[in-house]
Amino acid sequence: MMTLCIGLYLFDEVEILDFAGPLEVFSTASRVFQRLHPGSPPPFAPVLIARQPQIRTRGGMQVSVPHPIHDHPPLDLLIVPGGVVDAELERPEVVSWVAAQAAHAGRIASVCTGAFLLGEAGLLDRRRCTTHWEDVAALRTRYPDAHVSADARFIDDGPLITSAGISAGIDMSLYLVARLVDRALAVRTARQMDYAWQGAPEPASQ
Repeated sequence: MMTLCIGLYLFDEVEILDFAGPLEVFSTASRVFQRLHPGSPPPFAPVLIARQPQIRTRGGMQVSVPHPIHDHPPLDLLIVPGGVVDAELERPEVVSWVAAQAAHAGRIASVCTGAFLLGEAGLLDRRRCTTHWEDVAALRTRYPDAHVSADARFIDDGPLITSAGISAGIDMSLYLVARLVDRALAVRTARQMDYAWQGAPEPASQ
């Protein structure tokens, strides 16, 4: 099978687990897959992307980021994590880049308040989505054409996959492993991570 490039967009004040959780899921899934299929290419290649070569997370950790938004491998999926996203919403180059990646890959995902960047890029209109429970009202107010769920762990609405806060991004990422490869690999990955996967998404809109 082809190796899928999974981009994770990082920025100052990003929530650590919002990106580290999905990063761990996709890297672990690749290790598990290659144990089962020696000599096969990994199913996923996660890459970190940012505007600058180093970012400071919400928890104070400094992270070196190898790929700038104007020079990274072609993505099969972009995941936008959350955190304090206010500054990112005011960056037209970031918003247009997010929209372009969604158009190129045909699918995009967010964790927590990362949904606001998807909304700013016009990707939530007439789509079902979710975010951290504290931010549901704000998401509805800012993007009134979005159909925001207040109680979903994560939602698959075809090309748009969104999760609630922080740890929900791990559940969503395991679901994406199941969607992009198969459920058996997702189950084995969750087991390898010693993680109790809450694996059923809210159904997509009809």
